[in-house]
Amino acid sequence: MLPAGVPSRIDRIVGGRAMLLAPAVGLLVGGIAAGVVALVQLVRPDADLLSAVLGVLVVAGLSGGLHLDGLADFADALGSRRDRETMLRIMKQSDIGPFGVVAIVGVLLLDTAALTACLQANFGWQAVLIATTASRLTLPWSCRTSVPAARPDGLGTLVAATVSPLIAAVTTTAVLAATLAFTSLSQPTDLLRLTGTAATILLAVLTSFVVARRARRTLGGTTGDVLGATVELALPISLLTLALTV
Repeated sequence: MLPAGVPSRIDRIVGGRAMLLAPAVGLLVGGIAAGVVALVQLVRPDADLLSAVLGVLVVAGLSGGLHLDGLADFADALGSRRDRETMLRIMKQSDIGPFGVVAIVGVLLLDTAALTACLQANFGWQAVLIATTASRLTLPWSCRTSVPAARPDGLGTLVAATVSPLIAAVTTTAVLAATLAFTSLSQPTDLLRLTGTAATILLAVLTSFVVARRARRTLGGTTGDVLGATVELALPISLLTLALTV
């Protein structure tokens, strides 16, 4: 996990600001992973799969595996098809069930396959940078004011309903503009590629809406695990979108 100083005050105001800064953290994480991908490509231009695997592992490692753990817990809870209280209890347990294992393996395979396709299209390090940033853009939307916390304790309580939709929209617009500019500068201008880049950002936002709606229906709101699951689901969706359009 990336080292960071401990804030002197931890409350919902700080939590909301942290969610707004999540895309910047995604940019940092993606930048490190992009550097690894570019370095491997420089040394072994024919090793697309190796570059993709290392890039995906760097992203997961820099996140401390927390988002993958959240994905697994949320998958196990939904897979149980039990009542709300039981699902919340399942998500608090430290073990991972079969649904969680399948979810983790599935997203990692999709991440790797999609990034490999991007590398083969000479858009590899750019793709991991864009997709990682886009996946973290889900956090402000997942913590918008209309999404409550599912339980009275935990990370969800600290950040749920802390971000104004207007502020989230402004953040999204800034990320979208920066991403389009980056795509235009890094590669010859191509309408399909620019469209794919824009779709990547918008689909990441859509992912946050879909997951938040499911969490509200089944859990009554969001939790830290749900937030992590949203990030991990948005990453392969972003990479797949880029793989199909670059």
